[in-house]
Amino acid sequence: MAASAAASRAQRLSRIFSSSSPSVRPPKPGQVKEAPKPAPTKKAPAPGAEANPNLRRNAIDDIIKGLLRERDPDKLVSGFIAASSTHPRFRARHRVYDVAVSRLATFGRLDGVEAIIDAQKPFLETSKEGFAARLIRLYGHASMASHAAATFHDLPPQLKSTMTFNSLLAAYVEAGEFEALAAAFKEIPVSNPSVVPSVYSYNILLQALCKVPDLSAALDTMTLMEKSGISPDLVTFNTLLNGFYNHGDMDGAEKVWEMITERNMVPDAKNYNAKLRGLVAQGRIEDAVAVVEKMEKDGPKPDTISYNELIRGYCKDGRLEEAKKLFEDMAENGYVANRGTYHTLIPCLVKAGELDYALKCCHEIYGKNLRVDCFVLQEVVTALVTASRVEDATKIVELGWNNSYPRRILNIPHATEKNKEESISEEEEEPENA
Repeated sequence: MAASAAASRAQRLSRIFSSSSPSVRPPKPGQVKEAPKPAPTKKAPAPGAEANPNLRRNAIDDIIKGLLRERDPDKLVSGFIAASSTHPRFRARHRVYDVAVSRLATFGRLDGVEAIIDAQKPFLETSKEGFAARLIRLYGHASMASHAAATFHDLPPQLKSTMTFNSLLAAYVEAGEFEALAAAFKEIPVSNPSVVPSVYSYNILLQALCKVPDLSAALDTMTLMEKSGISPDLVTFNTLLNGFYNHGDMDGAEKVWEMITERNMVPDAKNYNAKLRGLVAQGRIEDAVAVVEKMEKDGPKPDTISYNELIRGYCKDGRLEEAKKLFEDMAENGYVANRGTYHTLIPCLVKAGELDYALKCCHEIYGKNLRVDCFVLQEVVTALVTASRVEDATKIVELGWNNSYPRRILNIPHATEKNKEESISEEEEEPENA
């Protein structure tokens, strides 16, 4: 019986790795519109050929702020291409790339995404692999997996590496192209000797299998990974634990814990947090509390996320007073509430009508310079206005605007339409990861 089950799992795993899905799929007809035509920039300028080598940093910041405020897709694309083609320092700014691609994808302008990324390709010959990996991941953000694959296959030989391969795998996960991911995992290392799957590569594959979900194939993949000489790490096991717990398979999760023990690995807080999520999802709050108590006594020490899960459990169980007490105990014991803490607690406070406590949480958020989902703050504002506490609501809105929250989302309900332009905070330049 056991042999039969093992054979069945092996067959499933074989099907995943022998998928006939191509690694690169041509875009569907009509998927990509004609892109706006910017000024031609086909050839990358030579090193040091920037139009103004002494361009001040705030000038780049001004360009970026203007692009991030731009709501016309065609102007966003043309302005972005002009800036990225002229200023090397612009190309070191990650966030503006992420925001531009995300916004164009939201507009349904995949042609714009393609135009922006195509305009970066002339710089690949003189760039590090981190830049290439970022371009591939950007296609993943827009769910354009076939374009990500085409970009990888067109890379100069020196940039076809494990890093760029991993970016392609991650792009497939973001796009939900799990069969194509499995095919790429099998085919690319064979045709590109410079690409050697790492533990990170296998972890991405495991993440995909857990999302499918094909949990038995995920376990078999880990066995294959070890046979290939790759030792699993705690991220590997955390991926498996989250996969089993997220799908309510508590028995399967226990098998993963046994594997951790067999390999003499010491679980970390993230592993236990996966267990806490699983217990809370099943409404087993007392069991979750017992896990945290054990962590406090024997280690690893719980972190903020551990306590966030307990707060979530208490809120889910209608035990708001216990959630509040735990929130306060966290601060007293040196744990700093993060955005997840407030995302969990504030909606419960609003629902229970505890607006004073919710208001206090909003002021804490601003005081800590935390960036939370704007809709969490707006929920408090709306509740305050409904309770005829317009002055308190106005204060939250004004503080939000001063902290660069978008005025089009955070506002007093029924307020007149004015000053809708968003404030965009400065971002730091980020070096590419080599």
